[in-house]
Amino acid sequence: MPAYKDEKTGTWYCKFYYVDWTGTRRQKMKRGFKLQREAKDWERNFLEKQSGSPDMTFQALYDLYLEDIRSRLKPSTLLTKEQCIESRVLPYFKEKRINEISPADVRKWQNGLIEDGLKPTTQRRVNSQLNAILNYAIKYYGLQKNPCSVTGMIGNCKAEKMDFWTLEEFKKFIAGVDNLMHSTLFNILYYTGLRCGEALALTPADIDLEEKVIHVTKTFHRYHGQDIITTPKTSNSIRDVPIPEFLCDHIQNYMKQIYGLEVSDRIIPLINASVCKILDRFCERAGVKRIRVHDLRHSHVSLLIDMGFPAMLIAERIGDKVEMVNNIYGHLYPNRHDEVADRLQALVSN
Repeated sequence: MPAYKDEKTGTWYCKFYYVDWTGTRRQKMKRGFKLQREAKDWERNFLEKQSGSPDMTFQALYDLYLEDIRSRLKPSTLLTKEQCIESRVLPYFKEKRINEISPADVRKWQNGLIEDGLKPTTQRRVNSQLNAILNYAIKYYGLQKNPCSVTGMIGNCKAEKMDFWTLEEFKKFIAGVDNLMHSTLFNILYYTGLRCGEALALTPADIDLEEKVIHVTKTFHRYHGQDIITTPKTSNSIRDVPIPEFLCDHIQNYMKQIYGLEVSDRIIPLINASVCKILDRFCERAGVKRIRVHDLRHSHVSLLIDMGFPAMLIAERIGDKVEMVNNIYGHLYPNRHDEVADRLQALVSN
């Protein structure tokens, strides 16, 4: 596996032959490596991916896995998966050959996640990524056994403690938001329960101010520096959300002040990461407890539950399933079992 030095540039390159998936012999060249070792490593990883053998490195397997799932996942989901694997899985297993990864290796890696103080739900999510990649190797690249099946899972899938603001807390927060764009966004999130990406994707064409309804048909996210609009998270997420008149007035007043606003322009030209920072800044200014942007969605649901609305109506409004509303927010509903017994008694007594 030789590497060659380009005397003109002082960099290294590799040049070699390989057989592609059709059986055709081809030549490959890659230039621009600072070190000879980097050129050799690139050639080795390329050949391992071409052969798809169980003695490939974990890095080579991950590259194949990523290429395979890229067309099957939404960019936002793919980005979350990449960030998880590249920060918590690759650093440990990158150079290991997949058929040499033992249950002891996985156990030691799991212990590291626990010792790092990751939340139980995060531990389980990270462990699931490793498990999925190795199962992929079993299915397509001849790996005989997944060592994760021996070690088992760590963490748990129990939802983290849900935070939300009461109406009084939100009013205190929003009173200190002196930027019209920001106050418009946070009012939309709190009073509609839209996901942040859904709110960031809104255009004037999505907001019917006469009928007082927001049409949710898409979501926004940034993937590797590019702004991308896709369909919402699930089919249930495509919905019409009626909004109160005061929110219509707020949105209308804001849009009137945007010079040259077209019907297809995003009315809130921010990205998710910046929304988090803005929320944190105004939380500190208002002196209210810090919550996540997604917790504004939780806050909307808790508000509707407090107002007495049933789970089915809430599920339709936030674009989710009734089962999800019951599972996540069921503890917020008042316990009315005693009321059932009392009303049954009243039927007989009368």
